[in-house]
Amino acid sequence: MTAKYDADKPIYLQIIDRISKEIVRGVLKPGDKLPSVREMAIQSGVNPNTIQRTYSEMERMEIVETKRGQGTFVIDDKGMLMRLKKGMETKVVESFVQSMREIGASEKEIVESVERFLEEGENRK
Repeated sequence: MTAKYDADKPIYLQIIDRISKEIVRGVLKPGDKLPSVREMAIQSGVNPNTIQRTYSEMERMEIVETKRGQGTFVIDDKGMLMRLKKGMETKVVESFVQSMREIGASEKEIVESVERFLEEGENRK
């Protein structure tokens, strides 16, 4: 399965985002082993150097740890998981609010549109 990538953002950052989402959703759990660099490169349809950069950056961010001779693992740290999730939530909200402001929505209109969207979602169930 080759993923599609956005030309406006480096591929390694897009892969970090994808893996981070899998971690916060619980698809990947603390202590889980990530595929090898070569295996992940094939799965992702990218050069192994891109995956090496991805894993190195995630290690620097303290999301994963590499154990020599064993592979790369999701860090077993509940605090990291909470920080990662909160950070992702903040980025999503910032992007949404910025987009709403770009179309001229006031703070009150932004809140009302979110409430309306959530209510409509409840009615669709």
